[in-house]
Amino acid sequence: MSDELTLMAVHAHPDDEVLGTGGVLAHHAAEGVRTVLVTCTNGEQGDDDNGAKPGEPGHDADRVARRRLAELDESVGLLGVQHLELLGYRDSGMVGWSTNEHPEAFANVPVEDAARRLAALMERYRPQVVVTYDENGGYGHPDHIQAHRITMAAAELSGVPDKLYYTAVPRSGVAQLTEHLRASGLDMPDVELPDDFGTPDELITSVVDVSAYATRKRKALEAHASQGENIFLLRLPEEVQQVVFGTEAFVRRSSRVEAPAREDDLFAGLRPA
Repeated sequence: MSDELTLMAVHAHPDDEVLGTGGVLAHHAAEGVRTVLVTCTNGEQGDDDNGAKPGEPGHDADRVARRRLAELDESVGLLGVQHLELLGYRDSGMVGWSTNEHPEAFANVPVEDAARRLAALMERYRPQVVVTYDENGGYGHPDHIQAHRITMAAAELSGVPDKLYYTAVPRSGVAQLTEHLRASGLDMPDVELPDDFGTPDELITSVVDVSAYATRKRKALEAHASQGENIFLLRLPEEVQQVVFGTEAFVRRSSRVEAPAREDDLFAGLRPA
């Protein structure tokens, strides 16, 4: 393929593409940058159509995967993603679930095997910019951690990306959202976040204004209807969603080009003069 500007995002499950990178995917697609989404698993450990959760009677992993992949197709259409690549691994489930032990679970796949497949995609699409999770997968999910591992290995194997980023949730933003919800008397999300959730602000190198695509991000999240119960941001007032969805933050892990210490463009240093 040609050397046109290309962004590749590597995510673990259908729906992961939206929150951390939906804005940059939509923004860059709109400006003519080629966008590639690699989704590592089929999302088998999501909720079933009948409400059954993984491990409960009536939960059909294959049926869940079919639905979640259909939702993913709708999401990438809304975000304008041009190329969707499915690695097709089995969802490992949340940390501590019995599904972690399944021999075909993504978290149990040899890193070098999955990395070779991803490296082949990097060699095919030649992305100057690659985005994935940090070493902890953002919040410790086994599949997110594995996605990080194979992306780092694939980048080294292929030697393709000029810049590699981790998605980030600024700790200051988490604190501000929590305070806003309390001050407004809104229901707090029924999720327990660890005290160290989020990325220390001083580590964040890149903040991109994607406010023009906040509504599109919300619609892409809504496309993942099977996960709606687990996406508390969709239960927030629209004006709060606009703020939350309006920026995306990243930690620049590596760069072979000269770029500002603080940047608002993932392609800084890569665009033609």
